[in-house]
Amino acid sequence: MAKNLSLFERRRDRVRYQLRKKAAGRLRLSVFRSSKHIYAQVIDDAKGCTLVAASTLDKGLREHLKTGADTVAAAAVGKLVAERALEAGVKDVVFDRGGYVFHGRVKALADAAREGGLSF
Repeated sequence: MAKNLSLFERRRDRVRYQLRKKAAGRLRLSVFRSSKHIYAQVIDDAKGCTLVAASTLDKGLREHLKTGADTVAAAAVGKLVAERALEAGVKDVVFDRGGYVFHGRVKALADAAREGGLSF
């Protein structure tokens, strides 16, 4: 029986399929965006574990942000995840935007992660 997937789930699966083909062993920088917060994590799919994570719920960020749902907050999370990834020895990743359009908060997070030292 066929699964009835939403358009978002189909787009997410399509993006992840292309990432697996082109990743060449690199780790994955995954983004989750809710209506109130944004989360990012560096995932090692070969081992099935998360190496580094950051979100607008982190105590250090939460105190300095007005809200967790704007581009300023997304940029702060991108910068923080890049900083933590470099400390863990990760420099090259592939960017997994999930089913989200590369625009607004997702783009702000990606740009800040690039400025922070990650290459993708």
